Amino acid sequence: QVQLVESGGGLVQAGGSLRLSCAASGRTFSSYYMGWFRQAPGKEREFVAVASRSGGRTYYAESVKGRFTISRDNAKNTVYLQMNSLKPEDTAVYYCAADRYGSNLSLDGEAYDYWGQGTQVTVSS
Repeated sequence: QVQLVESGGGLVQAGGSLRLSCAASGRTFSSYYMGWFRQAPGKEREFVAVASRSGGRTYYAESVKGRFTISRDNAKNTVYLQMNSLKPEDTAVYYCAADRYGSNLSLDGEAYDYWGQGTQVTVSS
C-alpha cells in the first residue's frame, strides 16, 4: 500500500506563493506518474497538473498554466507543486495522486490509484 502525505498548504494573500509537497512511501515511486488535483467546497474535483516518471514531461490545467509548476525528486520520493501568483479562485483542498501504471499524462482522476489526504490552500483577496 502506497501512502501519500501532502504538506505546505496554508493561508496566503492574492498574488502570493506557496509550495506544496507530497511525500510518498514505497520503493517504486519513480515508476508512478504523479498528479495534483484540487476540490473547492461544493465543486467537482478538478485536475491541476501531472508529471511523468522522470518529471521530464508535464501538463497543466489551463487555469494554472504559467503560474504553477509541478516537479519531482525521485531520490526523495517527493513531488512538488510550486504555486505563484495565487488567486482567490485557487482556494481548495489540494490532493496529490499516484498513477501506478501510467504511460501518459492523464487528466482523469480515475486513472490514479493512490491519493493523499489533502492540504488546504486558502487565498484571500
